[in-house]
Amino acid sequence: MTNDERTTYAYLCIGCPLGCRLEVDEDSHGDIVEIRGSSCRKGDRYAEQEHTDPRRGVTTTVAIDGGLWPRLPVKTSGEIPKDRVLAACEVLRRVRIEAPVEMGDVIVHDLLGTGCDVVATRDMARMT
Repeated sequence: MTNDERTTYAYLCIGCPLGCRLEVDEDSHGDIVEIRGSSCRKGDRYAEQEHTDPRRGVTTTVAIDGGLWPRLPVKTSGEIPKDRVLAACEVLRRVRIEAPVEMGDVIVHDLLGTGCDVVATRDMARMT
């Protein structure tokens, strides 16, 4: 196979603090033929995942009534497909919950059918 039959994609690894610059070569059939630039196995796994099925964790806030603060910080319990992040944020923008809430409480179950829940990342007592 000649180099003309490959397409090279560049990624910046976020698997560890090194931030390796990764290159993924894909053949004309869409198959990965080589991964270069990683300093560890995390980099290889990250490059393959990012190239074939990029995913992201979502961290944001939702509205809460009756709490000390008007917003409650939340995050997804895992990573969701990158192309669903904006839709997830739109869903969460419309969520309104009632205090009290404990850290770890599920705020939204199975966000957009991704299998990931949205959980509270802090306690929020009810204002008295």
